[in-house]
Amino acid sequence: MPPSPWVRIDNRLIHGQVIEAWLPYIGASVLVVANDEVASDGIQQEIMSLAIPQTATALFVHVERVQAALVQAMAAGPQAALILFASCSDARRALERGFVFEHLNVGNIHYRPGNRQISPSVALSADDESCLRFFLQRGIDLDFRCVPNDPVQARFT
Repeated sequence: MPPSPWVRIDNRLIHGQVIEAWLPYIGASVLVVANDEVASDGIQQEIMSLAIPQTATALFVHVERVQAALVQAMAAGPQAALILFASCSDARRALERGFVFEHLNVGNIHYRPGNRQISPSVALSADDESCLRFFLQRGIDLDFRCVPNDPVQARFT
């Protein structure tokens, strides 16, 4: 059985913390960017791919295709995977479409006026709070950290 994928919300998607901290921490050789906009934009994919080490396979998929992409990536054998969503609502949509996960790392949600800052890197709108409650009600563990060696930066109930 393949290891459970590490699922992360980070509106920046691919950046230094993901490449330099999370990929090695997880030991991931598969990186799935689940974002409808990026999945439809070859130029964004090329730019993001420049940061991805050659030891990892990157897949850029529409949110609804996360499960299928992961199954396809695992066809060659079990591998650790990191799944990146840009928003809480995208992660929820994937879960509702059959992508199962037990743990959700909330790494970065930018501040916007009206959002409630719960950690240095996470500011939640009312919709985000409702979405995170949805995950909690389904028994999904929430983890608010930018990088693996940080302590959990917030608690959400």
